[in-house]
Amino acid sequence: MEYYFKRTLEATFDEVESRVKKELEKEGFGVLTEIKLEEAFKKKLDKDFRRYHILGACNAPYAFEALMAEDKIGTMLPCNVIIQEWEENKIEVAAVNPVASMQAVENDDLNGTAREIAKKLLRVVEMI
Repeated sequence: MEYYFKRTLEATFDEVESRVKKELEKEGFGVLTEIKLEEAFKKKLDKDFRRYHILGACNAPYAFEALMAEDKIGTMLPCNVIIQEWEENKIEVAAVNPVASMQAVENDDLNGTAREIAKKLLRVVEMI
């Protein structure tokens, strides 16, 4: 089982990022964090890197449900979605597969939540 869902698109980075955020919102996610690795690597390491953004997405009702079942599950939240530019107008989007990541947690109460979030994240990736 892959630990992520992915799709590559031919569009500008900004167009894809906007579409990802809209699709996340449609699926009930808010973006809690946005990390721009190319900026962080330039600032901290003085290294150039391709455009690579990590969106920390959270679906609050499901996050609450997961935390009620497993108090340490916060170490795996929020759900990360990446947007990276391989070349001009060749943009890849990938989202964590929570079913794969939850296999490390031995708590059957999380399985249903992980499957529901996986469906939502897969739809985001497919719909952009």
